[in-house]
Amino acid sequence: MGVNIKFSDLYKAPDVNPVNRKAHSIPALNPINMYGRVFFFSWFGFMIAFWAWYTFPPLLTVTIKADLHLTPAQVANSNIVSLVATLFIRFVAGPLCDMYGPRRVFAGTLLVGALPLGLAPLIHNATGLYVSRFFIGILGGSFVPCQVWSTGFFDKNIVGTANALTGGFGNAGGGITYFIMPAVYDSFVHMGHTPHQSWRLTFIVPLIMAIATGLSLLLLCPDTPMGKWSERHLHVQENLQLHGVAERVVDIPGGITDKANPSESHVSDGEEKKPVTYDHEAALSKSEMIETAQGETIQKPTLREALPVIFSQQTAFHFLTYFCSFGGELAINAILSSYYLKNFPTLGQTKASNWAAMFGFLNFVTRPLGGVVSDLLYNLAGRNLWLKKGWITTCGVATGALLILIGQLNSHHQSTMYGLVALMAFFLEAGNGANFALVPHVHPFANGILSGVTGAGGNLGGVVFAVIFRFMGGGTNYAKAFWVIGVVHIAMNLSVCWIRPLPKGQIGGH
Repeated sequence: MGVNIKFSDLYKAPDVNPVNRKAHSIPALNPINMYGRVFFFSWFGFMIAFWAWYTFPPLLTVTIKADLHLTPAQVANSNIVSLVATLFIRFVAGPLCDMYGPRRVFAGTLLVGALPLGLAPLIHNATGLYVSRFFIGILGGSFVPCQVWSTGFFDKNIVGTANALTGGFGNAGGGITYFIMPAVYDSFVHMGHTPHQSWRLTFIVPLIMAIATGLSLLLLCPDTPMGKWSERHLHVQENLQLHGVAERVVDIPGGITDKANPSESHVSDGEEKKPVTYDHEAALSKSEMIETAQGETIQKPTLREALPVIFSQQTAFHFLTYFCSFGGELAINAILSSYYLKNFPTLGQTKASNWAAMFGFLNFVTRPLGGVVSDLLYNLAGRNLWLKKGWITTCGVATGALLILIGQLNSHHQSTMYGLVALMAFFLEAGNGANFALVPHVHPFANGILSGVTGAGGNLGGVVFAVIFRFMGGGTNYAKAFWVIGVVHIAMNLSVCWIRPLPKGQIGGH
């Protein structure tokens, strides 16, 4: 199960795991195929959510700030507030994914988040801005179901690439908003609307997209490769029996006899059959099939099972490393146009936003590359998860060093500044992809819980780093904030680099 990717993998029906029906390749160019369709809506849904979540920042530095008579401190405060709701939503979204399925949670965050997005044009002061950005933060919680849904459709040999692509293309919404929102605003101004009216009208575009995408997820996509989320245990056991494994290895709510099993009349308790391979199925040994069923079937979350997952060393590793990588991305994304405008005043609002958009647009390449490199290391080194983990640490330390350099130089030379930010973004965003390339291996029976805690860690990092930006020079000393955040990156990544990739004795995920 290597990552020997061929062009035909991008459109042909993929080979699948016979037990959980997860794909071994990504048919990204084939939305007719179920796996291609889920892949598309995973990244597109998160991209729309991220764009809508970050609708305010591109116009906040100049236009909205002037219209609402905001101080720099109030603008910085609103950046912090926007991350607080997302922190809570991401934390609860994980267990909700394990309970109800990620597709429904994904659609729910888009549709519920569309409500405050549609009401945002009604605000008239700083308090209204805080309230609006807080509730729009619901949209940022969509990252967790995006990753859990993707993990449910792609197997361990390719899941790092799949998650990095869906997360990376989705994160690029942060670049899209910096590019589209000023352009839409300028078009309304050219049509004769006042700045007061124009920035409010721009919210119509992401609102329509969020509602349309949420409804598409509900109407066009499946819960799992095997059907309904509530029947996943039943189908795993049926798949085992169809392939000659008669043992009951999955705890099925209500019992497997609740539904007719086509293989029951052919397999007795003491009988062993050689694994059967059907069309588009990868061949697995009996022990591999049993391990997959026992260790990688999502369990309904209970407090007894959740607490050991939440407080494990492995969860701490992902929480803290994602705290740095995605937290840094969120905080930097919110202030980057302001930083460019401060160092290069001649740019103006639109040009500063366009250059800041590059930071988000790099996610099209950098985050996927983080996952691809992780999968390559894993497969080429005989499924060695230490290399996946080491890649995360490498990205974190390199990011920290570059953040310190950016802060210390505080360059007023445009090409130097843009080059350093782009290089820093490469490691920062690759670290995000690398993190969620390892997450599916850890506690796979509780993937939603781990993904939720990890995602919440990213948002907590965003809040902490936004606070650092807020209080350095009253929200204007960006250079000092950069190097302080860089020191935090290096210290946190090195403090957890010794932790084992998987808990000792874990079944599944290897």
